[in-house]
Amino acid sequence: METNAFRSDVVVALDIGTTKVCVLAGCKNEHGRIEVLGIGKVESEGVLRGVVSNIEKTVNAISEAVAIVKRASGLDFGTVHVGIAGQHIKSLQHRGILTRDNDHTEISQRDIDRLISDMYKLVLPPGDKILHVIPQEYTVDNEQGILDPIGMSGIRLEANFHIITGQITASNNLQRCVERAGMRVANMTLEPIASATAVLSDEEKEAGVALVDIGGGTTDITIFQDGIIRHTAVIPFGGNVITKDIKEGCSVMAPQAEKLKIKFGSALADEVYDNRIITIPGLKGRDAKEISEKNLARIIQARVEEILDYVLWEIRRSGYERKLIGGIVLTGGGALLNHIDKLSEYHTGMSTRVGIPIEHLGHGYQQQLSSPVYATAIGLLMRGIEDVEKGKVKAETTQQTDKAEATEEAGGRWLENIFKKTKEWFEAEPDSSF
Repeated sequence: METNAFRSDVVVALDIGTTKVCVLAGCKNEHGRIEVLGIGKVESEGVLRGVVSNIEKTVNAISEAVAIVKRASGLDFGTVHVGIAGQHIKSLQHRGILTRDNDHTEISQRDIDRLISDMYKLVLPPGDKILHVIPQEYTVDNEQGILDPIGMSGIRLEANFHIITGQITASNNLQRCVERAGMRVANMTLEPIASATAVLSDEEKEAGVALVDIGGGTTDITIFQDGIIRHTAVIPFGGNVITKDIKEGCSVMAPQAEKLKIKFGSALADEVYDNRIITIPGLKGRDAKEISEKNLARIIQARVEEILDYVLWEIRRSGYERKLIGGIVLTGGGALLNHIDKLSEYHTGMSTRVGIPIEHLGHGYQQQLSSPVYATAIGLLMRGIEDVEKGKVKAETTQQTDKAEATEEAGGRWLENIFKKTKEWFEAEPDSSF
């Protein structure tokens, strides 16, 4: 029984989404690739449009996903790298200036760090806080367009910054959920930035590309050009709105609408040729409903086009509409819709591909990871490993436990939850509305 083995190279990522809570434990192998040691994915009920709306439900989901990972990996850990999203996320551009004492000494990382720390002193609207400060280009003594000024000489150092802000309450609630699940937050990363890390190549970031992550509650956009993040935005629509439209348009229950979308859904009605009739069982003794596949596709297409209109508006607002040689990369659960890449090309006029987050994974990765659903979690894992390597975040010593012991403990917790739910059900007030 291996209880005394410790590892300091393991990083744990936590993606708290509207439809799922996902935990990944992983490390870098000797070839510099990401090795995923455990995957925990459970349904999320306490999150609305990317923001925690029910602490208790979110804590339960986190605890469940963490228990699955501990059981699968045989590791015991207490620190997680968390993603943050939601419609409260805003971005702004700001210029910083630093006058140096001596023009003979070289510009160092310390000078850049001073410029960045000055940005954190910006006066923001009440209730907002700065999440990320991303340098764009630098100017040294009126010499513009410098991407890396370290080692240069000069008195006046200026920089353009892309600053991402979010609500203090939203990040506090996230932190509270993680802490109540018995974990500690190492750092928080904006989810669209994490997704971009997992699915975009360096060439695409250089050429200019818009990453569109269609989640359950929100659609996140990140625009890159010349290898730099130029614009970030969060649209408060996602896959759940499509399901709601199917539910209302076809007069079916929400779980049936979700199954219809996943199994028969197409984002392009013109691509449905055989137009099969889908039969859905009726409610308690009522007649079955019949829905044509083409009509289902028309409902989905109308909503996806609306989401793409918002995406186009954000791309135009960024000022990079004509500079995106790499076009659009779609990821997130919404990217699993059939023909969504074709619809995006027709609707936006930009070349589109679906981003699968396996480019940086080591050989022999688990097959379920080759889905756009895991883009954010894999991106958070990669950024967490990078932060530990750069010394921005202290590496956590992870204890290796005996797998049988971990399974027993997780099983006990699972049984405990079942008893708790059964007890709540019996103690609940009888519903008088029937």
